[in-house]
Amino acid sequence: MTVRTIPEGYHTITPYFSVRDASSLIEFLKQAFDAKETEVLRTPDGTVMHAAMRVGDSMVMIGQVPKDTEEEKLLRAMLYMYVNDVDAVYKKGIQAGGKSIMEPVDQFYGDRSGALEDPAGNQWWIATHKEDMSSEEMVRRASQRE
Repeated sequence: MTVRTIPEGYHTITPYFSVRDASSLIEFLKQAFDAKETEVLRTPDGTVMHAAMRVGDSMVMIGQVPKDTEEEKLLRAMLYMYVNDVDAVYKKGIQAGGKSIMEPVDQFYGDRSGALEDPAGNQWWIATHKEDMSSEEMVRRASQRE
């Protein structure tokens, strides 16, 4: 049997979160975005060594940094996630403990989008695509905003 160079269910690029409290982020993703655990490896004391979660049709990985990691060494991520109903997902994310960055609004480029920050400080820009348009139309609309 041939081993796949990209594992089943993964895409070429997979976000990897390295956070102080992986268990907290796992729970947030479940509550906010209906994420499903596909793998969680824990040390004997229960610390998450590695986790893989399915969010929609995408995978994200999570690991926990050592307790003595300095704050400035932590990496934060910004993700753009398409969903069917941005307003409902945004509201659910806030109810799950996310912090509002921007409430959903219609954008000139055809998406309705909003943003929140998860408990680990990562930003989730959530959008529903509402309108297809040409690059020329997008530039025209952008110039009208100025």
